[in-house]
Order: sequence, then C-alpha cells, then structure tokens
Amino acid sequence: MKRAPTYRSLMASAGIGRLSTDDAFLRTGILIDMCAAPRRKAGIARALAWCDELEARDLTAAERGQLDYFRANAWNTRRPRRRSGDVWLWDQPAIQQEIFFLRRATSAESFSAVEHYRRCEILTNLGNLLSHLGRSIEALEIWRRALGVAPEFWMARGNLGSGLARLGRLHYDRNQGAVMLLSAHKELVRALGDAEKYPIFGFPEARAHFEQQRCDIEANVNLSAVAENFEPDGYAVGRSKRERQYRLWSLRHDLFLHLLNELGPDTVAAHDPLVLPSFVTKLGEPPVLIGYFNQLKQEFVSARWAFFEGIQDGPAHLSDNGVLLINTLDYPSYGLSAEKIRTAYRTAYSLFDKMAFFLNHYMALGHADQDVSFRAVWRPKKGKGPRGILAALAASKNLPFRGLYWVSKDLFEEAFADVADPDARALHELRIHLEHRYVKVHELMAGPAGRQKAAGDLFVDTLAYSISRSDLEARTLRLLKLVRAALIYLCLGMHWEERRRMKRRRSKRLIASQSLPTVEDRFKRKY
Repeated sequence: MKRAPTYRSLMASAGIGRLSTDDAFLRTGILIDMCAAPRRKAGIARALAWCDELEARDLTAAERGQLDYFRANAWNTRRPRRRSGDVWLWDQPAIQQEIFFLRRATSAESFSAVEHYRRCEILTNLGNLLSHLGRSIEALEIWRRALGVAPEFWMARGNLGSGLARLGRLHYDRNQGAVMLLSAHKELVRALGDAEKYPIFGFPEARAHFEQQRCDIEANVNLSAVAENFEPDGYAVGRSKRERQYRLWSLRHDLFLHLLNELGPDTVAAHDPLVLPSFVTKLGEPPVLIGYFNQLKQEFVSARWAFFEGIQDGPAHLSDNGVLLINTLDYPSYGLSAEKIRTAYRTAYSLFDKMAFFLNHYMALGHADQDVSFRAVWRPKKGKGPRGILAALAASKNLPFRGLYWVSKDLFEEAFADVADPDARALHELRIHLEHRYVKVHELMAGPAGRQKAAGDLFVDTLAYSISRSDLEARTLRLLKLVRAALIYLCLGMHWEERRRMKRRRSKRLIASQSLPTVEDRFKRKY
C-alpha cells in the first residue's frame, strides 16, 4: 500500500515529467491543497510550474477545465484574508488571476465536458469572487447558472441567499430591501435542507455561515408580514400587445432598472423605479446629480427599446425602401433593424464614461472634465505620484463602487491577457470599430468575429471587422446587462457613501429636506 505523499516529499520529488497525466493531476492537486492554509509560497510556485507542464500536454477538454480550476485554487492561496486590512484593497492581482482562470474554464466551449459537480464548484467560486469585489448583480447570475447544472449543489444556493441578503441590506428602499431579504431567507432555508441531504456538496464552515445568515434575517425582518403584503405578480405590463411583449421580454432578460427583477420575471418589476438615494448637498446647489442620472437612465432604457425593436422579425422598414445598396455576396445584413442594434450598442457603451463623469463630480475626485473616462477616473492623473487608487475611493470601503471599478478593469485593462473576461475584451474591440472604423454585419458567417484574412477569397472583406447578426445581438444583450448592473452599483454605492458621510458629519446644524416631483409619462413627447 502506497504511503500518502507529504509536503516535504512532494517538494523533494523530481516533479511530474515522468508521471501519467492522471497521476500528475493528482500530485498537483495534493500539493495545492497542502499549501492553502499554511500559505506555503514555494509550494504554490512549484504547483503552478507543474500546471504549466500539464498545459503543454495533449489534454482532453475536461482536463483543461480541471487545470484552470487547479490554477484558480493556487492563486486563491495568495489572496489577502479577512484578518488582514488588505482585504479592502481595490487592486488585488491574485484575485484577478483567480477570476481569469475560472472564467476561462466557464467560457470554453468544452466546459460541458467537465464533470458536472466540478462545473458547480467552478461557477460557485467565480460567483463568490465577483460578490466579494462588489459585483453582486453578476454574482447572482453565476450562482443561478451553477444551480442550473445541479439544483442540489447547496453551496451555490447558500451563496445565492447570502448575495440576495447583501443586496437587500444595501438597498436604500426599505420595502424592496425587505422583499429581497424574504427571498434570501427562502434560498438559505432550502440550502440548509439540501446540506442535510448532500453534505459532500459543501463545507461545514459554509453551512454554519448560512445558518447565521438565516438567523440574522429572522431576527431583523418580520418575514410573515413581508410575505403577506408582497404580491409579485398580477400587475399590468402595458396597454398594447407590443408593449406587453417588450416588457415581458425585458423581465425575462433581467433588464429593468428594478432590483426586484433579480428575483425573477415577476410583473411587479416590469418598470424602472431606480433613482438616486437621498443625499445631502450644500444649500442652494441645484439638483444637477438628479438631472444627470435622469439622462443616464433615459439613454439606457432607450437603448434597451432600440435593441428590442432591432431583434424583431418583420418586413423591411419604409425608410429602407429605395436605398440603393450593392450586394457584396458575403451575406451582408442591412436595414433599419440592424442599425437599431448598432445604435443600442454604441449608446449603452457610452454610458460607462458618463458614469465616470458622475462619479468624478459626486466624490470630488479632482479630474478635469476632459480627462474623465471610465478607465482613468479611479487613479491620479499621470505624473502626479503613484498610480494607485485615489485615496477618496480607497478609504471609503465602498463595496458597490469597488464593483464598478472591477467592471472598468474588465473592459479597459491594457494587458488583456491578464484580464479575466474574454467576452469583455470582445465588447471593447467591437465598440472601437463601431465608433471609429468599419463593422460589417453578416446574416451568415463562418468563423469568429474580427478582422478577416482574404486567403484567396474574393468575397472576404479584409477592411471590415466582421460579425454575424446573431453574435452582434448576443454581445449587445450582454452589454445592456452589464450597463444595467453598473447603474445599480452607482446608486447603491452612492447610498453607501451617504451613510458614511452621515456618520462622519460633525456639524449639529439642521439638514432641510426637499423633494422634487416626477415627470409624468404624458409629458415625455415633443410639443
């Protein structure tokens, strides 16, 4: 009978070069596990080197997914822990690497070849990381994806409940927050029940954490009263067939600026009530932030509608009649509907820089207007000291704002090889070509999107960034969901900051309250 390897024996071994792939995976996994709690840096360095050796082999799709999982676990050991003040650092290279490998595993076409409980572990860990960084909306989607693979995987369900509870507590609307806590409680209760039946699908520490979360909700929320007064469905979703179709579609895709849309496609969430939280300004200051957010919101919902119209089947629009276009025989897609999708994409993407402009003013970050961008707003201007996160942001411990920062890293980090989301890179590249170059949309297209090589083919457009109609639609939907999440983080982050300012405010002077009327729907037209 073979003796189990020790850390010393693994470090003293010749490596994995002569081992079979199965044995090499086993030895690498054991070494990573041994290095987790003691934080053995030398052991992790060696395990990552073994991972590099494994990647050079002819691996199956399932083995490649397993390898990315191992690498993510190895980088996990280098993360700051809660006992350290470093946990609130905005830049965390180890987490960036961990996210990269988890996302690479989940985005690969071969992910379905990975054993299904391993897929659940990968997705659950990815959701946990996004939640830790403040990207709570996106974390919910990832955990639900894990439950779609295996509903009994209670680690994912418990984290889903914890994530809903966090959003409920962050929300400035107490009624909506209470409803989210009610839903969180249901998920936590089910997770704890599944933990009794399937204890191997989680850890005792996690189970204890979920139990504490359940008890905290029960102690602070009158769940029976919330349940009795909350009606999730039965609300009108429009007067016309077209409006009903649009609103139900938006509900299904979680596109309403309404946090209750996170609980499912219930008609209670079929509108856009998200507004800025109550905030304090100097006496006499006009409501410029309110007006600015109104515009952000209007542009988002208009982009959402343009996209909805662009993806509908139907005859050509009358504006396309009589427009002479030459058929280049590569299945080009023209017409108003395609332009609506392009317009939706450009409008949605432009909102990132506009959110940065909002943040620069609200947090008094000191950037000149012409220097503000979603990529640069977080750091001092070049040439003015270290390029770390601005002190006003780093000291705030503002989780939603940190989530917004990590959205910007996905989209704009220069070294894309080190960024965690290949999809986000594709969103950025498409935006550059839509705004400044030439994008050709094809009804039918072989191969991936991007600049095409001729390879002797007369009908390959080498000047264009080519993309299929279906790929353009998928990327636009992905972008709209990301922008929606960012707008929510902006509002929740502002609420967090207002609470922080209230605690730090030393003045005993009275604060006068002022409310403003709403704009009635009937006035949203040209006179």
